[in-house]
Amino acid sequence: MASILILNVRLVNESNIIDTDVLIEDGRISQISPRLSGRVADQVIDAKGQFLLPGVIDDQVHFREPGLTHKATIGSEARAAVAGGVTSFMEMPNTVPNALTQELLADKYAIAARTSLANYSFFMGVSNHNLDEVLRTDPRTVCGIKVFMGSSTGDMLVDDSHILNELFRQSPMLIATHCEDEATVRANTERYRAEYGDRATAELHPLIRDEEACLRSSSLAVELAQRHNTRLHILHISTADELALFDNSVPLVDKRITSEACVHHLWFDSRDYERLGNQIKCNPAIKAPHHREAILAALLDDRIDIIATDHAPHTWDEKSQSYWQAPSGLPLVQHPLLMMLEFARQGKMPIETVVRKMCHAPADCFQIAERGYVREGYWADLVLVDMNQPFTVSKENLLYQCGWSPLEGETFGASVTHTIVSGELVYQHGQFVSDQPGQRMLFNR
Repeated sequence: MASILILNVRLVNESNIIDTDVLIEDGRISQISPRLSGRVADQVIDAKGQFLLPGVIDDQVHFREPGLTHKATIGSEARAAVAGGVTSFMEMPNTVPNALTQELLADKYAIAARTSLANYSFFMGVSNHNLDEVLRTDPRTVCGIKVFMGSSTGDMLVDDSHILNELFRQSPMLIATHCEDEATVRANTERYRAEYGDRATAELHPLIRDEEACLRSSSLAVELAQRHNTRLHILHISTADELALFDNSVPLVDKRITSEACVHHLWFDSRDYERLGNQIKCNPAIKAPHHREAILAALLDDRIDIIATDHAPHTWDEKSQSYWQAPSGLPLVQHPLLMMLEFARQGKMPIETVVRKMCHAPADCFQIAERGYVREGYWADLVLVDMNQPFTVSKENLLYQCGWSPLEGETFGASVTHTIVSGELVYQHGQFVSDQPGQRMLFNR
């Protein structure tokens, strides 16, 4: 593996910004020092004051393979991720077939080993019928167990109270939950379908998948976790109402219950449905402006621990259907770092906090081995960012297989110029310069 010397960077890492050089050898960070300019390396990058960050770790994506490859593949979406500075991802089990057996889970790992430019892990899925299979999952090699406590595809709604209790009681590893109360959503759906019929638009989405649905389900998950001392991680918090469930009195590494916010719940609010319609239809729904403001405040004071994407691509034809038929989810994995760096440029969030929430916190939360930080001896997952080089999202530079984004036309003040994955320079100045696959992540459990 080629050695890489990065010179003259502003390294953002562990709540500090320092001017330094970084040497990468055998895939790992071998030296961090401001005096490396005389070292010999196979590749030298003079970054001239650019920011160097740890690679983003996205703990929630849907890459659609197997079974839904008309929307996306692991290979296509991993390329988009790397171009945006996301060097590692954790992918969800609601593919077709659902990843509900160890054999089906292994199939996804095999696909990623061949085709993913980013490092990868895959959640084991839970249904009302596969508890014994779930409990066979290896905590060292799998990121977590995923429970849909709200509707999903296939057989993945877990609404059997006995199964939920036994899962939380017996699980030896992190349980990640999608929390929306199914009975509440169904009742709201019936009400608004009767009232609006074919006139329904996406503006009804936050009324159908409302605050009550989220709070009821999140509260149940927290109650189960507290009862059994389970390691619980609640995904994509979308309401101010849920924030009282989370604690900021202890460091992340000591928490038993953690949570995540997604970039679309920070970037958009209910006023954007008029402009974007089904493009921003997602579960849980994007809601009123005060929820967005409360989620940002909770990130800043550490009630919410992680920023992720919930990247969920669908074809344009699918999204162009009527509200009731259009699927939920939006493609985001190419731009989350630029979105949050824009928050840093606007003074909403320090760049050190961006790195902590998108890089350090996922590594700590999931106990990822030797990633998420810029440390000597760690794998070299690194991103170079030019904070003075604007980037405009357009169809021409989108890498998603679905070919669209709700961010089209948006200009960010920064650009990703280089992405290094497990010590391999993969992306440089808008071009992929290596097809070397990333690595399977391991976990210190």
